[in-house]
Amino acid sequence: MRANLLKIEAVEFMRSAMSPRDFPRDGLPQVAFVGRSNVGKSSLLNRLLGRKGLARISSTPGRTRAVNLFQVNRNCYFVDLPGYGYAKAGKKDRQAWAELVDDYCQAALSSAMVVHLVDTKVGATDLDVEAFEYLASFDPRIVVVATKSDRLSRGKVLTALKGINLRLSLQEDEKAIAVSAKTGNGMNELWREIDRYLR
Repeated sequence: MRANLLKIEAVEFMRSAMSPRDFPRDGLPQVAFVGRSNVGKSSLLNRLLGRKGLARISSTPGRTRAVNLFQVNRNCYFVDLPGYGYAKAGKKDRQAWAELVDDYCQAALSSAMVVHLVDTKVGATDLDVEAFEYLASFDPRIVVVATKSDRLSRGKVLTALKGINLRLSLQEDEKAIAVSAKTGNGMNELWREIDRYLR
């Protein structure tokens, strides 16, 4: 199946999944977006889909507490997973989020694509490395995206990308993509990766 998602014809928010019974069961491909709290996930989703306010952006990190499902062009899902690493979240909340994400990964990740977001300026933290290794254990197609690249000069972005690639032990064909939800830089490259997965 060829899905030309460079032209977005329809985007629909389906639901906020709070348990495995809410996950999609129709067999459509899924592209899951994951990263630390405040990494710019909602901004990236809104820019990719060309829909302002579709994924809610909060000034308070860690507000995404469910697996949010968006159906795109009626032939795939974009999945907004809860952010990890929000220090002010209580232990009970963190455990509930971890269990929900694990349930999703167990159910869908072996056949899904993962877009793993890392802050360009911050680099790959210990939590990012831990999350990447966990996600990789399900053997999905993973694309690492370095967000907020507009905040650094081109030279510093290249240096940051080298650091992220090294820290996550990415192979030559897995190199991180620098993107900016603000300027749109890198979006076409990310779309090409998504489109390749959906073919």
